[in-house]
Amino acid sequence: MTKRNQTWNENKYNRFVKEGRGQGAGKEYKPWLTIQDFPSMGRVSRILGWKSGRVHHLFSDLQARYFYMLDWEDTVVDIREHFPLLDLEDTIQQKSDLNLKLFTDKDSGYPYTLSTNFLITINRADGVNLHLARSIKMASELEKKKTLERLEIERRYWMEKGIDWGVVTQKEISNGLAKNIEWVHSCLYSYAERGFTQDELIYLGNALIERLIDAKHSIRKITTDFDKEFNYDSGTALFVFKFLIASKQIGIDMANQIDVNLSNPTIEVKPRVTNEEVKRKCL
Repeated sequence: MTKRNQTWNENKYNRFVKEGRGQGAGKEYKPWLTIQDFPSMGRVSRILGWKSGRVHHLFSDLQARYFYMLDWEDTVVDIREHFPLLDLEDTIQQKSDLNLKLFTDKDSGYPYTLSTNFLITINRADGVNLHLARSIKMASELEKKKTLERLEIERRYWMEKGIDWGVVTQKEISNGLAKNIEWVHSCLYSYAERGFTQDELIYLGNALIERLIDAKHSIRKITTDFDKEFNYDSGTALFVFKFLIASKQIGIDMANQIDVNLSNPTIEVKPRVTNEEVKRKCL
């Protein structure tokens, strides 16, 4: 297998722009970088987003965990990963003390297009949309001079844009919350693979909710009994349980690992939402 050419040059830049990368919003947004473009230091992920309805490209576990937390947050309405700073030179007014030459291809000498890991759109309580820019780094990376130089470039860029920017490290990311969200995340779009329609899933969800109210037994026992009662394959009701969490029809402690074997689980049954509201959450 031939090695992918990683050289960055003007032709590749023009191709990215022509492809519409870094443009659009919501489902139409195309990230500047995808997992096919460059090697990653950690595991890469392609995750179908609840907010956007498109596949997101994440280059590390840390990015993926932060993404899950964003996708779970109700106030977040759009997530654009690897957002390029295409107009960097024109935007940053004070750059004489910045070492931009650090970020050029060693072979071509062409400047890299820097990007910020996430540009997030949140909907405030007053209905106004607000943008936040966030860079994801391991805390140990903040000791590296090149990393700090890059972050300073990003900081000045977003400051000039009037957009709140910040750095998020593993210290600000709840692994328990992120792993729980990951555990339930696909249930909003993989139900068809299990042979369910939205209406069937909603019906089963309502039936399971009745058994979860004031539950005394473990989730494992309740879902196992449910499968036997409805003559479904083992694990079907557990999938429905995860769907109820993902669609936020029930509440459970998401900060700590969900233990389906725990007796007397604390489950909050949310005020009944309409079937149409549930369907809008499904992809």
